[in-house]
Amino acid sequence: MMQPVLFPTFHDAYLAVLEQVSTRPQFTKPRGNTARECLNISFALADPRRRTPNTPARKTNIIFNYAEALWYLAGRSDAEMIGYYAPRLRALAADGKQLTGTAYGPRLFHPQGDSQFDHAMRLLTKDPGSKRAAMVIMRPDEFADPANPDVACTVGLQFLIRGGQLHTVCFMRGNDAMIGLLCDVFSFTLIAEFAAIQLGVPLGTYTHHVASMHLNEPDLPRVRAILAHPSRPPAAAPAMPADTTWQTLDQVLEWEEELRTNRRRLHPGEAARLPLDPYWQQVLLLLETYRQITHQPHRPVDADVMAALTPHHHDLISCRWPDRISEADR
Repeated sequence: MMQPVLFPTFHDAYLAVLEQVSTRPQFTKPRGNTARECLNISFALADPRRRTPNTPARKTNIIFNYAEALWYLAGRSDAEMIGYYAPRLRALAADGKQLTGTAYGPRLFHPQGDSQFDHAMRLLTKDPGSKRAAMVIMRPDEFADPANPDVACTVGLQFLIRGGQLHTVCFMRGNDAMIGLLCDVFSFTLIAEFAAIQLGVPLGTYTHHVASMHLNEPDLPRVRAILAHPSRPPAAAPAMPADTTWQTLDQVLEWEEELRTNRRRLHPGEAARLPLDPYWQQVLLLLETYRQITHQPHRPVDADVMAALTPHHHDLISCRWPDRISEADR
């Protein structure tokens, strides 16, 4: 039996998947759609923290990536929060307010402490060698309605402690290689890192299994541009602070709401004084950047905020929103 290919970073895995699906698809026009598809694609990441590809042609939205992971961890399903960062997702809410399949948070996490995630953490704390720490996301009734526009793409996640490290496995029924793959790997590896901290063990590998990896034909020009100018993998990502708890996330989420609703702004000096590790201060500065982009149209992002971002985050913001960055900050 063959194990998934182990890549050093997601940058390397992402390019490999795009190359395979775009140039060597097993099927074209599956279900009548203009798409290319490969079945049973799997890969593993040696360092799940290196979760963001460095591909200028892709213009990664690092702010949405963090926001989506926080939305999951908060156990939320509302279109209000996630729709602020990705307006296109509002259309998936049948009632205009709540998402169903896309909202993995309520299925994994629960504010009262009796979620699948909590059960998995308790199980592995008592029995580190267990194979039962599997969390189910897709529900059996989701595919009963053919007209349902919002069916979960992820079947489930599993945590395994082996060799003293926490290894994470993701099982997906389908994945858009251009868009969804990047977002899913970011969120699930961040959740895995948070889980490792709660268990007090080092972060191990992350493995991604997809039954149907596909690319829509209209995305092929962008894919070819990415492959033509792949750049180099980003530098090693900082580790999530070892003292990160649910209380830490609560503080981050409180600030997220204040910034999203434009009730406050966050000056870098104020961020530095918050009782949060610089790792989380940086996440909040990214959310402040998006507050300015959204609520202060036609103005460049403040120079002091851009200067406070890490070089990697600075480059991602400059690439994604070049018209909102002053010449001096580029």
